[in-house]
Amino acid sequence: MTGSRAAAAADIGCIAGMIVAWTAYYLASDMAVELTGSAFAAGMLLRAGALVFLTVYMLARGKFAAVFRQGKTALVLLVIGVLGYLLDTFANLGFRYGSVGTGTVLLKTDILMANVAAALLFREKLYASDWLATAVMLAGVIMVLDIDFSAASFNWYDLFFIASAAAVTANAFVIKGAQDKLGADSDVIGYYNNFVVLVLFTVSALAAGDFPRLKELEFETWHIFALLGGGLGQTLIYVFYYRNLRRHAVWVVKLYLLFVPVLTSAVGVLFMDEPFGAVKAGGIVLVLGGAAAIALRGKINIKKKIRERWGDLEYSRDADRGGKHAASETRR
Repeated sequence: MTGSRAAAAADIGCIAGMIVAWTAYYLASDMAVELTGSAFAAGMLLRAGALVFLTVYMLARGKFAAVFRQGKTALVLLVIGVLGYLLDTFANLGFRYGSVGTGTVLLKTDILMANVAAALLFREKLYASDWLATAVMLAGVIMVLDIDFSAASFNWYDLFFIASAAAVTANAFVIKGAQDKLGADSDVIGYYNNFVVLVLFTVSALAAGDFPRLKELEFETWHIFALLGGGLGQTLIYVFYYRNLRRHAVWVVKLYLLFVPVLTSAVGVLFMDEPFGAVKAGGIVLVLGGAAAIALRGKINIKKKIRERWGDLEYSRDADRGGKHAASETRR
């Protein structure tokens, strides 16, 4: 019992760490884009900070040498990195031409994409309660974000948001496939992903002419710490998010990530004087309720599987006893 409780506590800690890491990264990323005036330059600086932390982390865990021993698996890891770059780039293009409200909603369609892919492509069993909980949590997130739909409209450039959501979904399944089928280490996947995205963002920043603008910026001490904090947040995303993908179904991990805008909103209310009203409160309740329903369904499924395995074991024992009894009767 103690072992199962410890495992459950570790699982909860891993999920909580993932949510906090994503929140910290989003806040730092927003600051970096505002500081540099370029999504490419901001992404490059944050990934450079993450590279420092990841290298120290990999050296401390004795895994750094494994980065250079991936063989053919390295090709899959490169694909993961390219998808990581595309999901950021498509989202940035969408926000450049489209509205924040429309983009925020469309980017959340990765939740539905993950559900559909899990059910149709990977034959995972999703119950009606799972779909209902997904819809409830999505509605809650929209309420928390306080999106003004009166100003929202769909245009051709909103396809960038859908493309970003598709890249996010594809990346999650490719990562899980690399873990489950190729035995790739989660930390090695993260290192490859970060390095490839860093290279692509650097090339993009060069092509966009961002480097001359970076030289003109006056970086204050707190800017440096904020960028390093964002790099640390990105590092922790690789650590926690990838471990959660190994332990849970992709669609379940995606649902847990719906807590990120809730936590981001809470930070805004507490430290940035953002308003907090009944709509946001109701949204938080919906997100918590949907998550509770998913967790309860998972617990019920685990108990059901245990009963089925126990029943199979008892049947096997009975069959074995019956066989021995028949053999004994034959000898007589």
